[in-house]
Amino acid sequence: MKVIRLPTIFAFFLFASVAISQEQPEWQLDTLQSYVDRSNQAYDVYQYKDAIKYASLLIEKGKEFERPVYEFLGYDILGGIYTETDDSIQGKIYSEKALALARTIGKDSLIAWGTLNLGILYSENKNTYHKAIQYFEESIAINEKLGDYNEIYLTYVNLIWTHLDNNAPEKAYQFLQKAEALSGKQIDSLNKMYIDLLYGRYYLTQKNYTQARLKLEKIASLADEDAHMDLALEAYENLAKLYSATYNYENAFKNLDKYHNYKQKAYTLKKLEETEKARAKFELAQAQKNLQVALKEQEYSDELISKSRSLTTVLIIAIAILVMSLIGVVLFFRTRKKYITNLQIKNQELEIAREKAEKLSKVKTKFLSTVSHELRTPLYGVIGISSLLKEDENLKEYSEDLDALKFSADYLLALINDVLLLSKMDADAITLSKVPYEMNALLKNILRSFETSLQQNGNQLHLEIDDRIPNKLIGDPVRLSQVLINLVGNAIKFTENGNIWLELKLVKKSKKDRFMTQFVVKDDGPGIPLDKQGDIFKEFTQIENKNHSYKGTGLGLTIVKKILKLYGSKISLESAPGKGAKFTFNLNLRAYEPTAPYIPKNSSSLNGKERANEASVKHVLIVDDNKINQKVTKKTLEKHQIKSTLADDGAEALEICKEGKFDLILMDIHMPNMNGMEATRHIRKFDKNIPILALTAVELDENKTEIINSGINDIIHKPYNLPEFLDTVFKYLYVEETNSIS
Repeated sequence: MKVIRLPTIFAFFLFASVAISQEQPEWQLDTLQSYVDRSNQAYDVYQYKDAIKYASLLIEKGKEFERPVYEFLGYDILGGIYTETDDSIQGKIYSEKALALARTIGKDSLIAWGTLNLGILYSENKNTYHKAIQYFEESIAINEKLGDYNEIYLTYVNLIWTHLDNNAPEKAYQFLQKAEALSGKQIDSLNKMYIDLLYGRYYLTQKNYTQARLKLEKIASLADEDAHMDLALEAYENLAKLYSATYNYENAFKNLDKYHNYKQKAYTLKKLEETEKARAKFELAQAQKNLQVALKEQEYSDELISKSRSLTTVLIIAIAILVMSLIGVVLFFRTRKKYITNLQIKNQELEIAREKAEKLSKVKTKFLSTVSHELRTPLYGVIGISSLLKEDENLKEYSEDLDALKFSADYLLALINDVLLLSKMDADAITLSKVPYEMNALLKNILRSFETSLQQNGNQLHLEIDDRIPNKLIGDPVRLSQVLINLVGNAIKFTENGNIWLELKLVKKSKKDRFMTQFVVKDDGPGIPLDKQGDIFKEFTQIENKNHSYKGTGLGLTIVKKILKLYGSKISLESAPGKGAKFTFNLNLRAYEPTAPYIPKNSSSLNGKERANEASVKHVLIVDDNKINQKVTKKTLEKHQIKSTLADDGAEALEICKEGKFDLILMDIHMPNMNGMEATRHIRKFDKNIPILALTAVELDENKTEIINSGINDIIHKPYNLPEFLDTVFKYLYVEETNSIS
């Protein structure tokens, strides 16, 4: 459940007047306030190591200065940090310590804040739902006595949210009305926005789609303007549900896309990684501190031994040396034992941290797999349908538009893959493909994709290609497009009423088909400051530009650098403020001379007409829960005179196979009722020979072995390359004919 937890520094303002009213020395107040500010500053930028350090100092100095209010604040900050890092158990421990201290102090404002925070923590678990309600009600009662309407309003927001998450819309509506009655008071504008959002959610449960849409679209617009990440996530997720419920799938997909974009930004795995690192660093720092104490003790013993040598009497010297040596030995073994004990504790803590890291890695893998499947599945439909339409003779006049559509879909797919598989790029787990393409068509599609943005910024794009560079090439056009689109896109975004140049120059020709080519992307825009040029290729780095409102993910140039590394190339930058920017890199392009039109590898003379004249027409069973995907695959096979039957899930496919005879099965993996692997296992019980090919949009690294072991013969990854798809299908459909010929 998404809940509102204000930054802890705001909590301090609730009781700052209480603390200051006591006669505190100014230097103490300054010290404590500096710890508050530093902890919250670190908290806001996810530097949890420093946040924990200053919160701990706040607790320590609060006790030392006898200022329990600041001690409360320290525990409250720690509770927020551990909750933010998904350690809810530790978060509850510190938050309960904060509340216990607040009750001891006897300050109602602190108790109200502590009960609100604990209510939020317990509301995350449905098993502790009623306990959360009790804390919220206690907080409301105290704030009503204090007359703090803004805090009452905030608690109403969390109480309403909790009731909605636990399927109690009637109770939620009661508090929505109470919150609305307070709207005339001096209520924080952000809190009012949350009430509108919750009204939208409530109307959605009541199927009042008109009112729900008005509320949710209002919040989505405001959240976009003011960059309220949590509000945007909730608004777009519920708008997607609303439009899906009203069968408006186009708007449902648009809002779901916006939701995924915000979710990617909000829950970046890098943040979690840095969090765990920060905590580990903090704990190691504590271990180092203990070691330093032990070393100081040893230095002290050495100093005593040294002083003993100045005694004049040999006997005294001998006794002193003996005594001090014994003391030194004792201290050494005590220190050694203490250090070993501390080391064992830290090893245990590091082992726990390692287990947490492994858990996070599994969560990351599952997340990437889910997102990959959910995004690739609709793209399969877009790419497949556009490919089919391109082959329709009646649509030749729209050929360029269909090329642009397919190009954009291909690029979107590549971008999704790059973002989701950025970690694999770091591990050198991505390779370049080798497919035929035309450089002129590639560059033309890139130019078409930027027509709108060029007009918006009043820019002109100039394309210059060396005539000596061949047009027909073999390589990876998608990766090359991604490099050029990122570079040209950046130039357009940061240039207004100016010029952008894309230049291809032949550097040298080596061998018969190799052409070393220099790519140049330059602009006459504002340029890049010298102190920022070393950072722009780092992940999540964005250059501030006062003349533009554009904010990207900060991954574009990182991806460019990593892709060029795959090519064995490096990118260089020349820029200065007011003199534009120039990016340059070299690629060794390979020429390609097609020898014949495409013919499936194993189909030989089995062209469309010959297959149509065969006594037996091949019959394929297509198993897929997505209707669009069914249509694309069916139409593709029909163009090659292959008959097909459709099944919506594994259970239906199993029954059809028992009743009919098929030459091949195309089996989707992820389906309701019965998945592809389970269906395959059942089919293999009565038919061990029929070829079964998996069609899947999921990353294969993790479960390829499991898929093959289920009885599936081969795997086709969606969205598929059409020639490769047909090659694989024909290889299994016409294996008998091929073998007989050979």
